[in-house]
Amino acid sequence: MSEMIDPTVAAPAGPVLPEQSDTKALSKWTLYTRRFMRNKPAVGGIVIFLLLVLFAIIGPLIAKYDHIELDFLNLGTPPSAEHWFGTTPSGNDTFAQVAIGLQRSLMIAVTVSVGTTIISALVGTAAAYFGGWTEKITLTVIHFMMVIPSFLILSLLSNRSGGDWRVIALIMIFVVGWYFPARVIWTTALSLREREYIHAARYMGVRGMTIVVRHLLPNIGSLLVINFTLGIVGAVMAETGLSFIGFGVKIPDVSLGSLIGSGANTITSAPWLFYFPAAALTLLTVSMALVADGLRDALDPTSAAGGRA
Repeated sequence: MSEMIDPTVAAPAGPVLPEQSDTKALSKWTLYTRRFMRNKPAVGGIVIFLLLVLFAIIGPLIAKYDHIELDFLNLGTPPSAEHWFGTTPSGNDTFAQVAIGLQRSLMIAVTVSVGTTIISALVGTAAAYFGGWTEKITLTVIHFMMVIPSFLILSLLSNRSGGDWRVIALIMIFVVGWYFPARVIWTTALSLREREYIHAARYMGVRGMTIVVRHLLPNIGSLLVINFTLGIVGAVMAETGLSFIGFGVKIPDVSLGSLIGSGANTITSAPWLFYFPAAALTLLTVSMALVADGLRDALDPTSAAGGRA
């Protein structure tokens, strides 16, 4: 007599296929995208940011003059058909200078933000996981860096760099950029190191740094994305401050900070030299702040956007 099968008893679940895990990851990112797109200011911010990037790339190509080329027939002239953003008292085309300045500021900001995000993530999670003397020494260094006048040190070191934006970016990464986010990441990783999967990996003999990279860092990915976005804003403001007081990018190279610094001296006689780079800087910082706010709402399940998903 054949054995009867109870239809109310569920069949045992089979192994999770790679396609199923890929579908789960895809649905997760689809959910994040839906949350982000529902935030209209964040969408506007990313549109503005993409337009600024496009301007930084295409602007120097369509400009009628190079940013270091002098037009002696137009010295300090206002915006016109020949010079769309006017000229400097020396005859430089302001449109080309703003495009190149935005390009340099973006290069510095993205480089600094990537570097500080990587360093702070590794330092913060490693200190939280290993604990002991590693944690004590790391926190001592972080707290020491948080109390010293970092902007003064950054100014002195940048002044010795000769105005090379690559050297300035490296100085900003290793001097002022990493310790604030590392402190936040350390606090977050403290709760993660007591999770079951961390204990299981440790008991299986997995190396400490492998656990940090494969298990801790992926679980704070949303925090790293937000830190990266806000890091761009912080780097732009730091570079602008340095260049404004003369310790950043130097002639013949330009950045938004150096253009604003030189334009502030002629704001009454030639206001276009100040307002055009200032507008580019404002749009850049505001757009990235809106994007960071949208990413926070999209990646945080406790936010209002996450609750409506």
